Amino acid sequence: MGIGLARLSPAVQLLLYLVVARVASDDGGLFGVSRLEMFVDDLPEMPKIRGYDLRTGGVPSTRTLTIGMFQTTWKFHRDLPPTAVFAYGLRREAATVPGPTIEALRGVETRVTWQNHLPSSHILPWDPTIPTAFPGPGGGVPTVVHLHGAIAAPASDGNAMAWFTAGYRFKGPNWSQETYSYPNAQEPGNLWYHDHAMGLTRVNLLSGLFGAYVVREPGLEQPLGLPSGDEFDRHLVVFDRSFRADGSIFMNNTGDNPSIHPQWQPEYFGDAVVVNGKAWPRLRVRRRRYRFRILNASNARFFRFFFSNGLEFHQVASDSLYLRRPVRVRKLLMGPSEIADVIVDFSVSPTDSAVLENDAPYPYPAGDPTDDTNGKVMKFSIEQRTAADPSCLPRQLVRYPTPSPHGAARRRYVVMYEYTASTGEPTRLLLNGKSYDEPATETPTVGTSELWEVINLTEDNHPLHVHLGLLAVLEQRRLSDPEALKACLARRSDAAACRAGQHARGPPTPVPPQERGWKNVFKVMPGHLTTLVVRFSPLRPSPVFYPFNVTAEPGYVYHCHILDHEDNVMMRPLRLLPP
Repeated sequence: MGIGLARLSPAVQLLLYLVVARVASDDGGLFGVSRLEMFVDDLPEMPKIRGYDLRTGGVPSTRTLTIGMFQTTWKFHRDLPPTAVFAYGLRREAATVPGPTIEALRGVETRVTWQNHLPSSHILPWDPTIPTAFPGPGGGVPTVVHLHGAIAAPASDGNAMAWFTAGYRFKGPNWSQETYSYPNAQEPGNLWYHDHAMGLTRVNLLSGLFGAYVVREPGLEQPLGLPSGDEFDRHLVVFDRSFRADGSIFMNNTGDNPSIHPQWQPEYFGDAVVVNGKAWPRLRVRRRRYRFRILNASNARFFRFFFSNGLEFHQVASDSLYLRRPVRVRKLLMGPSEIADVIVDFSVSPTDSAVLENDAPYPYPAGDPTDDTNGKVMKFSIEQRTAADPSCLPRQLVRYPTPSPHGAARRRYVVMYEYTASTGEPTRLLLNGKSYDEPATETPTVGTSELWEVINLTEDNHPLHVHLGLLAVLEQRRLSDPEALKACLARRSDAAACRAGQHARGPPTPVPPQERGWKNVFKVMPGHLTTLVVRFSPLRPSPVFYPFNVTAEPGYVYHCHILDHEDNVMMRPLRLLPP
């Protein structure tokens, strides 16, 4: 069973939901996180796993890891009861939320056998009326791992229908192997791994199935002189959660349109902001430079980070790629799944403490304002005395090919739609008006680049992620007459025939300097036509081809990285053609 669940009658879907979806007891209802004291837990450092072996003489070689998914408990705050979670780890006792950080070397293969040890039913409610991986009642929790930002073969990409349950008892139609190969052929930088099971991505990540992954290239990175070492080079994995009085993760049991989707809602927002598994943690720092690799691992929440005392960020990389030069940023906007690699110089702090804050509306950009709980992130306690600092902030970082429309093999249109019930509440979101299981229409040729004109006809900002490909924005223009374009698309269903570009005649909306290079995700603004160059070849070496067959089954996908949108079902297949 799997994606066909969405074709069942509404009565059967509702009955199935009541049978298989865990309806959590109130246990005193939603916990008021405003009662929790902030900045009382130290920022955890997640366990590190080396993704390569060192032979005699220090020569690195391929390593095979076995990483499991376990149900365990986790303390998100000193004063919260232990929370039931799903977590990654080498063993149950070592499983953490987020999972262990995997450290790899560019060009040295890491192999991972992902093992599912999860129970027969989920710890959170889920909705079988959307296309969902489902082995049957009591058949286990389907999972599959995607390494976000990786250059990997289709069979190791974590296809949504390559899911499997505990002991591989049940497997999705695209499952093919237990061990995934990561050649680490991409540029040095920051990636992350997370669950990608069809229709369950949002609940599996809410349960804890995600972790950081970093690819290093010492010969390129060490001469940059950036802060290094475990104390001064830190991952900050940020996400939001709500809790019940018994400590369990709160997720709604009832959807906005329960007669259509009993449980699904268009966005999940939690009341507490969590960093590295602790709500509003604290970190003692010296007066010197620090490097923070910040990952937004939320389902739907955007963050716009800033410091309470005016400290600034110097961004050196965006997603998995270095920038050409550092960019000074006072406020740092990050959509779900984005990674910002920044340097913060605490030696210039005017105070002995600084709170990292957030003022991004939710949903972004036209939602509710932040409050005292989701507007605070973590606190830095800063030593009074300036510390010795061998690091530097270089004027230049890494020079990659400049994104350009010249030489693009073709132009495509991607239209983002939101469908609503008579109440005005969303019922599903689609790309180009097509469901996931319709044949692929995006079929680029290996080794080429394409221009994608992305038209956002919704009210939300959608972080667009293309598996395998690299994105770079060329232009953002506001739609001058979106209603006329909608009317044409309703008649013709063809953005090219509707001359979509002529509906974006307004002045361009500026793109921040730190977002003009190559990325894995780009935030597509509502009411805009965004022109992206999408590259289907590595940045190095040249000639530009991959070290495996990218045309093999089951192919790749592209999707919105608001997980509630991806699950229902703002995701389409992507098939690469041989050159």
